[in-house]
Amino acid sequence: MSELITAELVLLDADLGNSTSEVIEKLALLVANQGRATDAAALAADAKAREAKTATGVPGGIAIPHCRSAAVTEPTLAMVRLAPPVDFGAKDGEADLVFFIAAPDGADQDHLKLLSKLARALVKKPFTASLREAGSEAEIVELIRAVVSDAPAVSLPDAAPAASPAAPAAPAVATKKIIAVTACPTGIAHTYMAADSLAQAAGEMGVDFAVETQGSSGSTPLDPAVIEAADAVIFAVDVDVRDRGRFAGKPVIQVPVKRGIDEPKKLINDAIAASEDPKATRVPAGAAASSEESAGSESFGAGLKRALLTGVSYMIPFVAGGGLLIALGFLLGGYAITDVADQYLTENTLFNLPEAGLLAYLGAVAFKIGGLSMGFLVPALAGYIAYAYADRPGIAPGFTAGAVAGFMGAGFIGGIVGGIIAGLACRWINSWTVPRWLRGLMPVVIVPLLGSIIASGLMFLFLGGPIAQLTEALNGWLSGMSGTAAAILGLILGLMMAIDLGGPVNKVAYSFAVAGLGAGSVAENPAPLMIMAAVMAAGMVPPLAMALATAVSPKLFTGAERENGKAAWLLGAAFISEGAIPFAAADPLRVIPASMVGAGVTGSLIMSFDVLSQAPHGGIFVFFAMDNTWPMFLLATVIGTLVSAALVIILKKYVRKAPARAAEQAKAAA
Repeated sequence: MSELITAELVLLDADLGNSTSEVIEKLALLVANQGRATDAAALAADAKAREAKTATGVPGGIAIPHCRSAAVTEPTLAMVRLAPPVDFGAKDGEADLVFFIAAPDGADQDHLKLLSKLARALVKKPFTASLREAGSEAEIVELIRAVVSDAPAVSLPDAAPAASPAAPAAPAVATKKIIAVTACPTGIAHTYMAADSLAQAAGEMGVDFAVETQGSSGSTPLDPAVIEAADAVIFAVDVDVRDRGRFAGKPVIQVPVKRGIDEPKKLINDAIAASEDPKATRVPAGAAASSEESAGSESFGAGLKRALLTGVSYMIPFVAGGGLLIALGFLLGGYAITDVADQYLTENTLFNLPEAGLLAYLGAVAFKIGGLSMGFLVPALAGYIAYAYADRPGIAPGFTAGAVAGFMGAGFIGGIVGGIIAGLACRWINSWTVPRWLRGLMPVVIVPLLGSIIASGLMFLFLGGPIAQLTEALNGWLSGMSGTAAAILGLILGLMMAIDLGGPVNKVAYSFAVAGLGAGSVAENPAPLMIMAAVMAAGMVPPLAMALATAVSPKLFTGAERENGKAAWLLGAAFISEGAIPFAAADPLRVIPASMVGAGVTGSLIMSFDVLSQAPHGGIFVFFAMDNTWPMFLLATVIGTLVSAALVIILKKYVRKAPARAAEQAKAAA
């Protein structure tokens, strides 16, 4: 196992700028210059994105910017003792000790455990004092190697009591049993620092305490007996708590993970107060969907967005498999298979083939399986929207409401409305205070029953009919769209697909296309299939354009970008827009506008050419799902790729920015 840190990765009393961004960029460059990352800009972008979620400054003048990044080739720790210090968002002021943790996407568990040990050591004042007094880079390295060794004094178990019997405490406090779960998005630093800060504070207060860290180096779940005996639970997390239902009924204090580091004693006092308050917020039975939402910290709009994206993400496999199988059925049995598939499957078998032969029979099988899969589109959408709000108890009411929407002709709009109603109803029912003997029945009987009655009843009695009329009008509008109107819609969808390359705006456009795919048909309603083709082709343009630009003008790109360009050919061809992210992260003001123009052109051309796609993914590899329009699909994609590639080359040549190599002088300047 390679060393996490070397003397070359340490800077002492260095001036790296006056902002977190400058410090992160120069530390990322330091890591790349040591051959531990392929692209300093991409690594810095990933670290800054993580920093934007939660500031990494912690009490004591310490900051731990960190991330997982595809640009990192081996787990690495870089450290700088800053002069002057820089504000990383800690409540007690600026940081002079900065540890930059760079982990690959697939870092092995041994390395991650070492990184988590370091994070836990940083809450210990003697260790940080020794780092400030060290006189050389080599001494810093030895100090860090000592704390990440297997010495038992360095770290706490993942789930172990941390009481201090000698610590003074009031009798009422000493009898309390508090448990906690800590977790952060990357699971490397804050997860373990919060756990140790809470454990240390609990020991000083004389509180019986145990903590479960849900981090990247593994997690040992709390013993069920410990959970059962606990008076309250603290969730210091920035992500969902795994298997949250274990804590159902417990008074809960939920905060961002950083507060577990900054205010451990206050959180424990809050948990003690919650344990004595009959009106305190409790972990709901059935584990409400989002940890943030359960604590009331998520706005309605943010919760709605998360629920819709959850529903679409679970729906896509039904659409993907179903759409491809239908297309395969057409390929094998011809387009007349729609009229004869049921007859073939009821009157014939593999050993009693129809007159049309084996291929026609196999085409009927593929077409029928695909059609049945597509039939789950609206119920799955509704079911998993409800799941996002109310976890597993919401699935059955959501699926039922989705089935009702399909029965009434309300389509995917009805599925969305039914799923939201089911999820909110189930979450509300989950919040009821019920006797202990009834809690076991809530998630498996009471919540699904009442949730189904409320959501499906409202759909049948009041909402289904109006939504069905709206759906019919929308389908009629899309079906009648042609000429300029269709081209403008394609342009808008193309721009959305390229503006953030797999981000929220991209997902909205893609979700819109996928949600309508189930209502599309080649003969009767081709508009949704055209929208799907426009979205897919436009999403292919950015990575293909970057690949072409690196091949045509390699001197305009770094060595790492040229290597990324080779991979972008395949990523773009397969409709993986994220293949352009390394380029956009390094040069967003030139790459993103160029990508948007080409993607917009492609989307507009697809709609103008009446190109169809029955498959929601796959790029050029699902050409058979495009009827006989696939040559125009390729043409539109090639045109958009040429436009974006030409624009990015022009912008890089004639629209100057600060020289990229200026950052490479950071090490020497420091």
